Amino acid sequence: MTAIPAEVIARLKTAVGTRGFIEDPAEIAPYVVEWRGLYRGNSPLVVRPTSTAEVAAVMAICQETGTRLVPQGGNTSLVGGSVPFEANDEIVISLSRMNRIRSIDPMDDTLTAEAGCVLAQVQEAAAGVDRLFALRIASEGSCQIGGNLSTNAGGTNVLRYGNARDQVLGLEVVLPDGRIWDGLRALRKDNTGYDLKQLFIGAEGTLGIITAAVLKLHPRPASVETAFVAVPDPHAALKLLDLAKRRSGGQVTACELMPRLGLDYVLRHTPGTRDPFAERHPWMVLLEFASGDGGGALRTALEATLEDGLTDGIVLDAVVADTMEQAKALWFLRESMSEAQKPEGGSIKCDIAVPISRTPDFIDRASRAVEAICDGVRIIAFGHLGDGNIHFNPSQPVGMDKQAFLDRWEEITGVIHAITHELGGSISAEHGLGRLKRDEITHYKPAVEIDLMRTLKRTLDPGNVLNPGKVVAAQTAR
Repeated sequence: MTAIPAEVIARLKTAVGTRGFIEDPAEIAPYVVEWRGLYRGNSPLVVRPTSTAEVAAVMAICQETGTRLVPQGGNTSLVGGSVPFEANDEIVISLSRMNRIRSIDPMDDTLTAEAGCVLAQVQEAAAGVDRLFALRIASEGSCQIGGNLSTNAGGTNVLRYGNARDQVLGLEVVLPDGRIWDGLRALRKDNTGYDLKQLFIGAEGTLGIITAAVLKLHPRPASVETAFVAVPDPHAALKLLDLAKRRSGGQVTACELMPRLGLDYVLRHTPGTRDPFAERHPWMVLLEFASGDGGGALRTALEATLEDGLTDGIVLDAVVADTMEQAKALWFLRESMSEAQKPEGGSIKCDIAVPISRTPDFIDRASRAVEAICDGVRIIAFGHLGDGNIHFNPSQPVGMDKQAFLDRWEEITGVIHAITHELGGSISAEHGLGRLKRDEITHYKPAVEIDLMRTLKRTLDPGNVLNPGKVVAAQTAR
C-alpha cells in the first residue's frame, strides 16, 4: 500500500504521458536500490519525463499535494542519496529520457547537455569536435551528467581540471515550487549578483532538479603519457607527485595511488588483468601527463621524472605505456579496484579528503587505528593522491561473518572520520552526504554552517518535498 492518493498518482501519470511512467513493482525495483545494496526503499511510481516542462509539471503537482519526490540520474550514488525511503510515500523522478546534447560550440568551448546524458556520451560528443570534457570517473558508462553535477562528482582528473563544480558555466533547474530557472549562460564572466548555479551543484537534488547544463570544454590533448610506477610507500608517492609537477611544468593530469592488496584483489577477480611488474611491490602510482604538444617533450619529461625518482629512491620500478591500448590496460587496473572488493566480502567505504600533504599521514594513522580495533582487517586505501581524496576501505577479516563486520560500520568509520577531521579534512570528498552521512556531518561542520544549509533548504523547499531526509535534516527527520 502507498500513502499517496490514487488521484495524485493519476495526475502524475498524465503529466508525463503513457510512456513516461513505471508502476510495475518488478520494473521499479532497480530504481529503489542503491548501487551497493546498502539502502533499499519503496516507491509506487517512477516518472520518466522527456522535457523540462514535464519535470516542472511533476514538481508542481508534488508541491501542491505535499508528495515527496526523489530525483535520480544513473543511480550510482554510494550514500543513499538517489533512492527513496522504505515508507512507499515517495515518487522517483528519473531523468534518463532527457538525454539530448542540445548544442556544441567549439569556438566558445561549451557543450549544452540535458541531465540524462550519460557522462561517456558527453565525452564522446566533445571528442567529436576535437575537444575534451574533463570529468572522468569509473562509472562514466552509466552515470548521468545531472547526477554528476548534483553530487559535485570528482574523479581522476581533478588534479588538473577541478571537480564537476569547475566544469559548469550555466544550469537549467526546476525549483521545488515548479518554476523553471533558465540559467543556461555560456559566459566566462558574469558579476551580476549571486552565483546561483553553485546552490544546486553538490546539493544532491534537495534544492532543485538540474535538467540541463552548459559545460566547459578544453583543448583535446595531442599527447598523453601514462606510467605505472612502483613506490615504497605513500610518502614516496607524494614526493613523486611533487617531482612530476615540477618536471612536467604542471602537466600532470592524474596521480592515482594503489596498494598491493588492492591490486591483488583486481588480479584475482577481474578477468583480463595482469600484474605489470615481475616483482611484487607494496604501493603503486598511476601517473598521467597530458599536453597540447604532439612532439616528444612529454615523454621526455615523464622519463626524466622516473629517472630522478629512481635516483632519489622514491621509485622502485616503472612501466610506461607505448600505445593507447597499453595505457587503457593500466587504467583498467585502477578503475576495477572498487568492483574487485565485492567478492572479498564486506567492505566499509570511507570517501575522505585531507590536504594533499597530509595524505600519507592519514593513511598511516587511520590504518593503525582500524587495525587496533579490528584484528585481521584488510585495509584498501586508494584513489586520488593528486587532490588529497583517498578511498579508505577496510575489508572484512578472512573468515569473519560479513554482517558482523558491517555491523561495526559506525564504530570503524567514526575512528577514521575523527582522524580525518584532526588533519583538517572532509568526511565526504566526492560521494556526497545523502542519507548515509546526513547526521554525522553535524559533528564536524560548525553549527553556523549547518544552520545556513538548513536555512537554504527551508527557504527554497518549505514543504520539504524535494529529496527529503538527504544531506541535511531541514525539518522533520525521516
